[in-house]
Order: sequence, then structure tokens, then C-alpha cells
Amino acid sequence: MSVIVEAQGLRKVFDGLVAVDSIDFQVRKGECFGFLGPNGAGKTTTMKMIYCASPKTAGRLLVAGLDVDVSPREIKEKIGVAPQEENLDPDFTVFHNLIVHSRYYDIPRKVAEERATRLLEFVALKEKRDVVILQLSGGMKKRLVLARALLSEPEIIILDEPTTGLDPQARHLIWDRLEELKKQGVTILLTTQYMEEAARLCDRLVVMDHGKILVDGTPESLIEKHVAKEVLELQAEAELVQDLKGMDSVVFEEIGGRLHIYTSEPERILAELQKKHAVRRSVIREATLEDVFFRLTGRELRD
Repeated sequence: MSVIVEAQGLRKVFDGLVAVDSIDFQVRKGECFGFLGPNGAGKTTTMKMIYCASPKTAGRLLVAGLDVDVSPREIKEKIGVAPQEENLDPDFTVFHNLIVHSRYYDIPRKVAEERATRLLEFVALKEKRDVVILQLSGGMKKRLVLARALLSEPEIIILDEPTTGLDPQARHLIWDRLEELKKQGVTILLTTQYMEEAARLCDRLVVMDHGKILVDGTPESLIEKHVAKEVLELQAEAELVQDLKGMDSVVFEEIGGRLHIYTSEPERILAELQKKHAVRRSVIREATLEDVFFRLTGRELRD
């Protein structure tokens, strides 16, 4: 599978602040590639450099074989962007927002109308065609931003936290539509803080923090490498903690009064602990990307 986005030593500095710190990554054509990380990790800044909204400070960045420093106009023609901030024109209707956007790509009026009609059906907004933006819900606006990003029929779609703040129904609708785009061979670059979203959509991903890439791989490989197949959760008690510290190769954390034990043998460890302690409220579950995320980036609140 050919590489469609490639970064080597990519760096971005704002007034002495290093936002992206010499990162390397490759995105393959037709895959969904995710950028995970807490607030301020450098995800959005990386995206903006890819779609030529922010110049890089140093390094090499190629998009569809083109250098971002040399061919920004050509790159923008190949990319559709759904930014984190909703930036629709509030005075226009749903349909007119798409038609106005089509002019930036010199799409003939008849073609633009045909695409807009098809895309409104694709994102389940056909019935809202003549409604002004101010009358739409947050979820409807997100779906319209996605439709707008697809209007030019781009090779690459960049989605910056596309489902933040949405209710479960709207979120799942967008997920369904993105999976359809993947089947059509569209390359998707996605930033998200929803681990379930990343696990469902991403073929590969990176976890970023403080401008650096901490790890990369498939969701499954990251879970297996950095956590374990399963997690045993127990009520945290001092005696239990001491016993766990004495067990060889047992990895655990104390989180909010609960012990999270990462292991491929949860039943065996639970049975050993029950020999000495009255274990209460034990839960055995599959490990998730969220466990990986917290282990790598910590649990402190970020602003």
C-alpha cells in the first residue's frame, strides 16, 4: 500500500513553545490513521501543517507526493477538512453553505448542486436542505461540516475531533459514514479523544503527548504491548497493594479507589488474592485503548 502522507522530523514552534517536536509518521493510502493525545499534545497543530493552514518550522512533510512548502495550493485541492471549530455561515441555508463552498474549488454549479444533494442524503440532512444554520443542532452542524469536506471529492479527509460533544446517535451515524468512505478507498486522518472511536475506525494510530509521538501501531498491537489482554479491577486496600507488589511481573495501578491489574491471567491472580483477602467487587474485563492512553499519558486533567 502506497504512502500518501509522510513526515520526517516534523517540527512546529510558536513563540518559543515547541508544539510539535520532530515527529516521524507515514499514512498509507486508503487507511484511517488516528492521532490520539490529551489537550495540547500537538494533534491539531500537526493536522494544520498537513492541510497547509500552518507552515512547518522544520522537517519534511509530503502530502500525495507533494512538498507542503512548494505545492500548498495543489495539496489543498486534494484534501477535505472538517475542523474542530464549527465554521459554517450562519446566514445561509444548509444547501447554500455547500454551494458557496463549491466555488473555492471551481466546481460547476450543476455539478455542485448534484453533489450537495447527494451528500445531504449521505449525512442524513436531506430534510434540512432549506433550513438556516442557526436552527440546526450541534450534531447536524457536525454532519454538515463533514458533507462540506467531501464536496470536492478529495483523496484525503482530515477530521479534527469530528464527534466531540455529540449524542450517541449522532456519533454512531458519523462513524457509519466514515466506515463507508473507507470502503470507497478514501484516506482518513482523524484526531480524537474518544478511545472507542479510535478503536472502531483506525487501522493504525499514534499516541502523542507534549508534541512527541509516544507509540504507534494498530489498536490491537498497542493494547497487547502496553497493557495486556485483560484487566482485573478490585477495591483498593493497603494489604492487597502490598501483596501485588510482591508478585512477579504483575503490573497494576491504583485509580480512584480501585486497583487496575493488567494481566493475561486475571482468574489466577484473583484466586491467589482470595486465599488471603476477602476480595470485594471484582471485575474482569477486556483491556481497551483507554487503558493504553492513561498508562502512557497519565491521568491528570489537562486544560
